[in-house]
Amino acid sequence: MSGERGEATRERDEDGPRDFVKYTFFHLRPEWRRLAADVRADGARRFVDVLERPPAEVTVRTYSLTGLKAGTEMLVWSIAPELAPIQELHARLLGTPMGGYLDTAYSYLGMGRRSEYLGEHAHGGEGAEARRRPVGLPYLIVYPFVKKREWYGLAFEERRRIMGEHFRIGHKYPDVRIHTGYSFGLDDAEFILSFEANSPAEFLDLVSDLRPTEASRYTALETPIFTAVLVPARRMVELAEGLP
Repeated sequence: MSGERGEATRERDEDGPRDFVKYTFFHLRPEWRRLAADVRADGARRFVDVLERPPAEVTVRTYSLTGLKAGTEMLVWSIAPELAPIQELHARLLGTPMGGYLDTAYSYLGMGRRSEYLGEHAHGGEGAEARRRPVGLPYLIVYPFVKKREWYGLAFEERRRIMGEHFRIGHKYPDVRIHTGYSFGLDDAEFILSFEANSPAEFLDLVSDLRPTEASRYTALETPIFTAVLVPARRMVELAEGLP
């Protein structure tokens, strides 16, 4: 291992514990809605109970995509320092009566890590820490992200210069909070990105400003994109069931 590589590894180790982030998108099969009302009520209650009382190490947020994205109605965002409690949470969910009527439409796994492009001048916030915690804003936009291979052929200082423009534009939108999950080696994409916002318009404007940047030329994949609404677990299920 080169000295530069070894130094980067030591710096990451000194950042402290890193969180795993998991975004699970569920599709509730139509057959569920045809069951008797009392059966659905009991099944929904048990499903919600698991989400409201997750394993102690797991942070959970729930979102609705009903009517917003084809093929999925529910998003469970789970965060934990280890994978085992995340697995336990999902096993409990699938073990409920409602779990038998759920398809995992999309699934993304990532891990927190301090951004290598920030340098020593980081002032906190996204990229400065290896922990990931929801802010609680009403909208969440999620998508996997892959860079072109040419990006990694650039010298590190050149990549840092290019990302500097990216960061400066992001700072124009302080109310849009980014959560970067590093997925290379763990899942199919290189990154899983999510953005909390007070309105979808804020995020749309941010993306519009980023389109002409130099960094955007090195984007290979940034779809599918999911726009989700923060709701309590019970309301997430009600909307998926078609209850107004």
